[in-house]
Amino acid sequence: MLSKYWKKIGFIILIIACVFNIMSKLVNKLSLDKEMLSSAEYVYEQQKSENKTE
Repeated sequence: MLSKYWKKIGFIILIIACVFNIMSKLVNKLSLDKEMLSSAEYVYEQQKSENKTE
């Protein structure tokens, strides 16, 4: 019986794995605003440290 439905079972498992992967990426993704802000702060600090060394 299992051999008759192995493709359907595998396809369902594949779909579930893809959904969990997409959901985990969406949940753990930083918002664009926070990412842009942290990048700007990093660049500002780098420029600030370069000006002190000169």
